[in-house]
Amino acid sequence: MSAPTRTAPTARAVDVRTVRRVGAAVLLPLGPLSVAVIRGILPYQNADDTAAMLADTAANQARMDAVLWLSVLAMLTLIPSALAAGRAAQRRAPVLALIGLCLLVPGYATLFFAIDDSYARSLAAEGIGTGTAVRVLEAHASLAPVGAAAAVFVLGHVLGLIVLGAALWRARAVPAWAGAAIIASQPLHIVFAVVVPHPLFDALAWGLAVIGMAAAAVGVLRTSNDDWDLAPASH
Repeated sequence: MSAPTRTAPTARAVDVRTVRRVGAAVLLPLGPLSVAVIRGILPYQNADDTAAMLADTAANQARMDAVLWLSVLAMLTLIPSALAAGRAAQRRAPVLALIGLCLLVPGYATLFFAIDDSYARSLAAEGIGTGTAVRVLEAHASLAPVGAAAAVFVLGHVLGLIVLGAALWRARAVPAWAGAAIIASQPLHIVFAVVVPHPLFDALAWGLAVIGMAAAAVGVLRTSNDDWDLAPASH
């Protein structure tokens, strides 16, 4: 008689869904919040010409330093925030969630290649003549890849956040008012950043996105791990 076959014990994979879910909830409002604060303290306005931007930057270098540190936070949190919102909406609004992410992620990814805040701060710190500094910044802005990145950023983050807000609303991942707040944030941002520049109102417009994403974060925290993601497979 042959000896009975013994099967090796199955190794149980570590379940990190709670860590990922709570992490997603924390990141959801952080991305828009960093932008809201940037828009509120930015020392120049989008409508300024290059010379005025440099003059305002030179006169407010400490504020520009704060903008650059917040930009680092935004770079680290904007895309994870968008992906977390897409995950929250994808089961019940998969098409809208996919379209929103396809617009928003490239928009956020190109943001800091398209803007020249760090260049302006460096030129201001070195006391380079205004004429030379203007030529440097305008040469940077005239590069075709920079122009393409700027177009992707503008269209991507405005349309993407609108669509993603609609996806969260349709998926009932947020209350209707929170979805409406996210959707309204970007048209209002365009109004107060470009049409009628007003830093405080622009920051408040982004604050609507922060509130909406915070509501999504509450929903994510209330979601069970099984509804958030599949359990890890055993080895």
